[in-house]
Formats: sequence, structure tokens, C-alpha cells
Amino acid sequence: MQFDRLKRREVITLLGGATAVWPLAARAQQWAMPAVGFLSGNSPGPLRRQMAAFHSGLKEVGYVERQNVTLEYRWAEGQYEKLPGLAAELVRRQVAVIVAVTNAGALAAKQATTTIPIVFEIGEDPVKIGLVKSLSRPGGNMTGVTTFGVGLTAKRLGLLLEMVPMATTMAVLVNPKSVNAQPQVDDAQEASARLGVRLTVLTATAENEFESAFAILARQQAGALLVSAEPLFYSRQQLLVLLAARHGVPAIYEWREFAAAGGLMSYGTILTDAYHQAGVYTGRILKGEKPDDLPTVQSSRFEFVINLNTAKALGLEIPPTLLARADEVIE
Repeated sequence: MQFDRLKRREVITLLGGATAVWPLAARAQQWAMPAVGFLSGNSPGPLRRQMAAFHSGLKEVGYVERQNVTLEYRWAEGQYEKLPGLAAELVRRQVAVIVAVTNAGALAAKQATTTIPIVFEIGEDPVKIGLVKSLSRPGGNMTGVTTFGVGLTAKRLGLLLEMVPMATTMAVLVNPKSVNAQPQVDDAQEASARLGVRLTVLTATAENEFESAFAILARQQAGALLVSAEPLFYSRQQLLVLLAARHGVPAIYEWREFAAAGGLMSYGTILTDAYHQAGVYTGRILKGEKPDDLPTVQSSRFEFVINLNTAKALGLEIPPTLLARADEVIE
């Protein structure tokens, strides 16, 4: 009888120990997951489609969030002064890879570490702004994708003038705090001189400055507006589209999401492609490949979108030649 009680006590002790060990083992497995830092100058809300594409790219290489990889998100929401501190947080967290979105985000990540691999998604030439040595052999700890967002200013201005050929004054809206601002102003000024129109430069560094920028646009009697490629503007796309409609000004934007939200036109690369590629590269680095062995990818698919309802609301007759070149017409 005493022997049976002893055996029962041993079994109970073993079971109790097992229940304590199993959760510890599960937690240890969770802690062993590689961590990826996601640093962006944008806000998360408008990027649902793009983030889905990023996760699709990760999954393509075998990684699924919360199953075998964890993600640490850091969003600056257009406040670029926060990016260096957010990048430093990810370095202290000792993430395995940093994914840096926007030019300012990539530059902040570069300043924060020379050892942690960085995958960037930017709208500028990465060689020109000092992120990589060359596109084919990036060198160092960085590689990624460029979407040409900044370099399409002249093209967008030309499309806008085709839509509003009677405009003699055009405006470009930029964020002077952004590293993207001056290159886009330079391109816009060069293009406007070539097209024979006057250019007004409007500035806004925060959402509460949008109204005053549009008030200046009205006083200058600008006949059309180009909203520059800028994370702050992308994250506030609904408000900018609403202000353009309220002031009755035809506007062109960088990405399709603006046109889908009611903007007149957009022209740019297909952003989901870039995020998908960033996810693929992140997964490949997690599996042991080095950034220097992964050439920087240049997005090559562009889309031109026209919102027909907005054109009608503005009283615009879309030129047939422009309509024929549209990749998508939103009705």
C-alpha cells in the first residue's frame, strides 16, 4: 500500500513538472524566433495592401509572422525627426534584419547600424543618396528596392498639363523637411519651364498646414496641383483629396490609392510589387544570404489611373489620347 502511494506521488510530481516545463519550452521556442524590425516614415493605416504584399513576400520564402518570425513595427507617421530614435530602438532590440521604408527611414537605419542587414524600399536612386555603392553590388549591409517615386515629377506634371491644357500656373506641394523635397522642386521647375507654365511651390510639414497651403494655391490662382511623392502626404491622402475637391483644383498624385480615394489622377510604380520584393529579400537574408549578394531591384511596372467621376465633378473633358494611355479608369 505504501509502495502504491509512493508511485502515485512520483507520477503526480512528474506530471506537475511536465506542466511547468511545457510552457517554458513553448516560450523558449517563441523567443528563438528571428525578429525583423520594420521602420517606416509612413502611418500603418494607408498601407494595408502594401503590408499584405510584404507578408506575401516573406511567406514565399517560408516565413509567417508569429509562426516562425516576429516583427517589430516602428512608424514615424510623417514625423521624420522620430526616425533616428526608432532605428536605434530596433538596433537595441538586436533584430536580425531591419526593413526601412521611405528615403528618410533608410537613411536613419544606415546611421544606426553597419552590421545588421537592412532591406530598404525607397523612391530615390540609392546610389545617389549614398545607401549602396552600386545597384548590382550594393556593398555593406544594405540592399532593397527603389520605386522611382521622386524621379517621376516631370512626367506627372506633363500628364497634368495634358488634362488641364488651359492652366498657365501650376502648383507643387512639398514637405520642406523631407530629403525628397528639393529634388522634386528642381524637377518640377525644369519641367514647368519646358512646358511654358508658371510654377508655385507650396509647403506643408504637418497636417495642420494643409489648409494654409491650399489657401495660397487659391490666391495664386493655380489651375492645377501636383502633390509630390511624400510619406506625410501619402498617410493623409483622404484629407488632401478632400481639400483638392473643396477648392475645385485638378490634382495628380504619386500612387493609385489617391485616385481610388477620389483624386483626379495618379502616376507611379505599383507599390505592392516593391513591398513584395522587400519581403522576399528579408526572408532570403533570414535564411543566410548577405545584402551584398542581392542586387538592388528597380521597380519596372508603372500605372496611370484616372478617376472619371472626379473629372466630371471638376467639369473636365478628358482628352481621348490621355484616356487611351490610362491603365485604369475609375468610374
